Amino acid sequence: MGKAKAESKINDSCNTYGFWAFTPLLVFLSVYIGSGIVFTFMGVEKPFKQIPREASLLIGILAALLMNRKMNIEDKVEMIARNSGQTSVMSMMLIFLAAGAFSGVCSATGAVDSVVNMGLAFIPKRFLVSGIFIVSSFLSTAMGTSTGTVVALAPIAVAVSDASGISPAIALAAMSGGSMFGDNLSVISDTTIAATKGVGAEMKDKFKMNLLIAIPAAITAIAAYSMVPVAPDNIGRTGNYNLIYFVPYMVVLASALIGMNVLTVLFMGTAVAGTIGLCMGTVTVAGIFQGAGGGINDMLSIAIACILIRGLIGVTHEYGGIDWLIKTTLRFAKSRRTAEYCIAFLSAVLSIALANNTLAIIISAPLAGEIGKTYHIAPKRTASLLDIFGCVLLEFAPHTGGMVLLTTLAECSPIDIFKNAYYAMALGVCAVITIQFGLLRTREERKYDSSNSTKTS
Repeated sequence: MGKAKAESKINDSCNTYGFWAFTPLLVFLSVYIGSGIVFTFMGVEKPFKQIPREASLLIGILAALLMNRKMNIEDKVEMIARNSGQTSVMSMMLIFLAAGAFSGVCSATGAVDSVVNMGLAFIPKRFLVSGIFIVSSFLSTAMGTSTGTVVALAPIAVAVSDASGISPAIALAAMSGGSMFGDNLSVISDTTIAATKGVGAEMKDKFKMNLLIAIPAAITAIAAYSMVPVAPDNIGRTGNYNLIYFVPYMVVLASALIGMNVLTVLFMGTAVAGTIGLCMGTVTVAGIFQGAGGGINDMLSIAIACILIRGLIGVTHEYGGIDWLIKTTLRFAKSRRTAEYCIAFLSAVLSIALANNTLAIIISAPLAGEIGKTYHIAPKRTASLLDIFGCVLLEFAPHTGGMVLLTTLAECSPIDIFKNAYYAMALGVCAVITIQFGLLRTREERKYDSSNSTKTS
């Protein structure tokens, strides 16, 4: 009864806020990002840690509690808590904690150092960052998930950066870009499935359309990352490595490729890493549990931040902010070009607002499909735009679970990641070029455009 009563009170007023429904989220971002920029100009060390992310989130929560005087404080707290504890959020928390345990055990047994040393021994230093991008691109395409790729490769990317003198922000930006490459292209990715099913496109057709945009962007990113300088003092410094320590990572990769649950995959990888460490004599039983505990502790602040962010996003949704955004966007669809921009904008902004591109695509796909039919846009083109822009703008959102993880691991600000996200930038530019200049039209689309032009003249 309590929940139904609270939801009823929310529904009585949730459609009256419009843009202002985004107030709690905007307050959080303004405090966190704004203060970080101010302290940066002031020359303060670690500017984005002067007002920590978690403290900024609490200010956003306070803003949510001050809104909507028609609701009492208990109902507002219940609304925030209910959204914070959604199944998808708790699932992500479990994955983060299991990933922390896996990373901690691998580090304790020496597996991380061994993998890094081998990479430094065989990959030319100039191509270390581009190598991270390429490896994460292949892995994410095979796995169909950016989250799984980040979980598997982020600790290694950080370790490689430490050993080579490369900025961890650049290494993680390259790894994140590669994970987005696969998430956007893979035929088993949840975003691809949501986009194609939502607009009635064939998977293979959408893949080909995306590939024509993604390949030039990937080449651009590889070239840019290949020019990242490596500290001269670190060149040639490589330690010992042992192929046996690759086994935990191979287990994780193989298990993910055959479709096993991510949690199961991480637990298996942790068990294998611990067993190898015991057999090699590099760790004790107590050391395994200490490593797992340390890795989990490293993830706790990330988990808390994600829970609070989801609560703020839930407030925005329940107060009608998403509905307002959709209605406002649709007003601008006046021609084929503006229709494509509207599809792109809707997917991108919803992804940022919801901090989840799959959910954003599911919500926007039916509307995008109708826009596509109205302006004779092929379903594969509509699906491609939804998927690309749902991924691109999310790379520049400071409040997503992935970005929280990256900035924590690299001990840097979101801006440090953003300015090195070359693949996301290139992909966005390539996609916008195809919209602006009417590229990648299908035969049917060109035929319609030609006949329509003839009738107009």
